[in-house]
Amino acid sequence: MFQGQAKAALELWQSAVPGFAVLEMAEYPDGDQAGQIMSARVRIGGNEWMLYDSPPVHNFGFTPATSIYVECDNEVQLREMAAGLTDSVMMPIDNYGFSKLFTWIADPFNISWQLNLPETP
Repeated sequence: MFQGQAKAALELWQSAVPGFAVLEMAEYPDGDQAGQIMSARVRIGGNEWMLYDSPPVHNFGFTPATSIYVECDNEVQLREMAAGLTDSVMMPIDNYGFSKLFTWIADPFNISWQLNLPETP
């Protein structure tokens, strides 16, 4: 639930996340929110997310309590996604034992992303 930044978030994600797809999107046609997103359904990896710009102003935002978790195909992809998305870093790109390469970041909209390069069999 964004407050006027959903379209900008979608543009960033479109440029930084391979395979990102907008499946459905409707904008507010008029009024104070004209052009903002009334509802959108997107696919990131194999998961679908719903998002929108909230009409009422609220006193909360996004927290790292919920993250978009992405398993990357290779190290280049992970590093490029991190470079394109990162505004702040909770865990820098590194080998943490549970993953050979992992990072936990937040984008400029404070959406939390966990990017992982899984072990190959």
